[in-house]
Amino acid sequence: MVSKKMTIGRRLKEERERLGLTQTAIAGTGGVTKNTQLLYETDQRHPKADYLAALDSEGVDVYYVLTGRKSSGGSSDVLAPAEEPLDGYSPVPMYDIEAAAGAGRLVEHENIESTLYFETQALSAEGLDPAHLIGAKVRGDSMGNTLQDGDRVIVDCSQRTPDGVFLLRVGEEYRIKRVQRVAGGAWLLISDNQAYEKEMIKPDEMQDVEILGRCRVRIGKIF
Repeated sequence: MVSKKMTIGRRLKEERERLGLTQTAIAGTGGVTKNTQLLYETDQRHPKADYLAALDSEGVDVYYVLTGRKSSGGSSDVLAPAEEPLDGYSPVPMYDIEAAAGAGRLVEHENIESTLYFETQALSAEGLDPAHLIGAKVRGDSMGNTLQDGDRVIVDCSQRTPDGVFLLRVGEEYRIKRVQRVAGGAWLLISDNQAYEKEMIKPDEMQDVEILGRCRVRIGKIF
């Protein structure tokens, strides 16, 4: 059962102290001010998804912070399934596939790497249903400033009709491209980095191409 004695804020402070981080240091990792970090740790404000995602990548056991249960192996990279839903939050599975924003890379596994929790109300405000959301990593620079190498992207699998930026399966590769329909039923795969050439997918080649979903939320690095 989830601990009733410890709040999210107290568990966040506990994780910070476990890693030997100051409030200033962990706030910088999460892209917030020290004052905001203090509000989080005193339960005067709830942490946002991009903040939690940044902390997750730096070794904070976000699953424990939110649920009071330790993730498998004591690391947030492999999470134990939730025994009960988190109040006000919805889980989004992050797959260990690398969606290439470039020439494409072969996919060997499609396992869930971790789970991020987003405020259900915030997702609803954006018209997103958590049941249709997945996450992937971005590799490469072909999407320019739209999606950068190392970003995580949340994909809405209920939206598969061009036009827009989509996660695609092209043969045995995963790619993120801007997809545009053109005359004759073909698709044009476009990179936002103009150094990359456009790619035409003709109607007779469609059997090797699948739109998995539209890229809706970018979780990027803080520079």
